[in-house]
Amino acid sequence: MQKFFSNRRLIIILIAIIVSFSLISFSVSVRNKKSTPPLIQEFGNDVVGLFDRAVSYPANGLKSSVVGISDLLNTYQENQKLKKQVDKLAQVQVESDTVKNENKQLKKELKLNSTLTDYTSINASVLTRLPSGWLNQLVISKGSASGVKKNAPVMAGSGLIGRVIEVNKTNSKVELISTTNDSANRFAVQVTNSDGDIVNGLITGYDKTDNLLIMGQITSKKPLKKGDAVVTSGLGGTTPKGLNIGDVAKIEKGDYGLASKIYIKPAADLSDLTVVTIAQTLN
Repeated sequence: MQKFFSNRRLIIILIAIIVSFSLISFSVSVRNKKSTPPLIQEFGNDVVGLFDRAVSYPANGLKSSVVGISDLLNTYQENQKLKKQVDKLAQVQVESDTVKNENKQLKKELKLNSTLTDYTSINASVLTRLPSGWLNQLVISKGSASGVKKNAPVMAGSGLIGRVIEVNKTNSKVELISTTNDSANRFAVQVTNSDGDIVNGLITGYDKTDNLLIMGQITSKKPLKKGDAVVTSGLGGTTPKGLNIGDVAKIEKGDYGLASKIYIKPAADLSDLTVVTIAQTLN
C-alpha cells in the first residue's frame, strides 16, 4: 500500500513538471504572437518570469556557495603562507640578535687584546655552560692544540672571569671567578685607594642577588671607597698580577669600622659569556 502511494506521488510530480513545461512553452509561443491579446501576453510573461526566478534562485545560491568556498580556501592558504613568513621573520630576528651580540663581544675582545702586551691572546667561544653549574664552570672551544695551558687566566670584555682547570686536545674547562665551590682555587686580589694604598684579600664568594663578587680575608685598615679599582695581586697562585677584576661597589664593615667584606662590580658580564680570551703568559 505504501509503495502504491509512493509511486502515485512520483506520477503526480512528473505530471506537474510536464504541465509546467507545457504552460511555459504555450506562454512563450502565445506572447510572441502579435495577434495575441495584451492580457494573455502579460499572463505568459508572468509565467515565464516565475519559472526564471524558480530556476535562477537555486543556481545563484549554488554559485554564491561555490564562490564563498573558493574565497575561504584562498583565505586559508594565504593565512598559512603568512604564518610561515611570520615564523621565518622571527627566526631571522633571533639570528640577527645573536650576530649583533657576538659582534659586540668580539669588539670587546679586540679592545682587550690590545692591552694584553705581556700575554699571548687565544680567543675562544663558549661551548657549554650548564644551568646546574652556571656560576661555577664552562667549556670553551680551544685546547692544547691551540696552545692553551692549565691555570691560564681567562678574560671576557675587559675583565677576568676565571682560570683554565682542565685542558683537552680541542677544548678546555674553565672555573669561573664567581664559583660557589668551597674547594676552588680562589683568586688573590688587591684594591688600590685614592692615596695609592693597597688592600689585599681573596675573592671568597658571589652575591647572586646583586651580581657582585665578594672579597674577604681583609686585614688592612686602609680606607677604601666606592669606585676603587680591583685587580689580581699575583700572590698565592699562578695568576699574574694586574688583571682587571672590577670596581668596589660597596663595603661591609665589621668591628672597629674595619672592612670585613668588599663587594665588587665585575668588569666582565658574568651572566652573558659567548666569547672569551685566554691570556697565556709569554715564557
